[in-house]
Amino acid sequence: MSQPQKGVCAEPNLHAQYLLFNVVDDDFPAMREKLSRLLDLFEHFDDEHYEAMVSGVIAIGSSFWSEIYPHSKPQELVGFPDMQCEDRCAPILPCDLFIQIRADRLDICHAVGIEVLDLLRVHVELVEQVSAFRYLDGRDLTGFLDGEDNPRGMKKFDIAIVGDNDPEYTGGSYIHIQRYRHDMNRWNALALRRQEIIMGKTKEHNLPLVDSGRSSHSFRTKLTGPNGEYPSLLKQSMPYGDMLMQGLFFVSCANSSKSFRDLLHSRIFGDEMGHYDRLLDYSNAETGAAFFAPSIQFIKRHAKEYDDGKIPF
Repeated sequence: MSQPQKGVCAEPNLHAQYLLFNVVDDDFPAMREKLSRLLDLFEHFDDEHYEAMVSGVIAIGSSFWSEIYPHSKPQELVGFPDMQCEDRCAPILPCDLFIQIRADRLDICHAVGIEVLDLLRVHVELVEQVSAFRYLDGRDLTGFLDGEDNPRGMKKFDIAIVGDNDPEYTGGSYIHIQRYRHDMNRWNALALRRQEIIMGKTKEHNLPLVDSGRSSHSFRTKLTGPNGEYPSLLKQSMPYGDMLMQGLFFVSCANSSKSFRDLLHSRIFGDEMGHYDRLLDYSNAETGAAFFAPSIQFIKRHAKEYDDGKIPF
């Protein structure tokens, strides 16, 4: 049975390091072998620092997949959705690799990140790195709880992990990332009641507002999957920022790329009556990319080509 990468369905952590790379050479066999070594690296740090709950995710960009694994690709792996409506858009950041590192210790996240960069250095350029953190009791920097509707327990795997419908890629996950930048000055200038109407829930106790309307963030993001399941994706997002800039690094994991496309469409375009996600008036996406995180067995099996000189498929 194909085993998902640990970081896809891991429990929330206190810290995260997000690394985005472009591959700059064509030694793809070496890259496949080093991706396998990254899995060993994550496992080593998890064993050495078990109290930190270390986990990692390796995800391959939609445009890079056919270069590093040319024999086939996941059924629904396509480019990041190109959407724009009025002043609302989803910018695309072309990149080949996404590495997510999470732990309950900031120093461990940093140490793993350094090791990742050292291992990949001759093959890649670093496009962006974002350090993120858990804020208060799991809130976004807007002050509202984030990801409270995430699936729990084994349902995480049903929602986030590809099943037998795509046998070669069972155990993998479709990953979409966006880095949002909040306009905190404008947001904090709003009255509490106005913030709650925009979010569709109360700030302190996270209770739904019955009169928030079809433009609230809660309404526009409460979507069902192809078979009526809710939620239709697993969010692994975390806040980031410093004293000058704050935002949310959005990460979604799903067994279908359609789940994220539907979410993004609902937020940006809304419905035929013009009800879009009003939170986008105060938070703008600055990056976006689509990836696939294959199973552990997939990565290790294809790394053997480098060792054996044989094609493992």
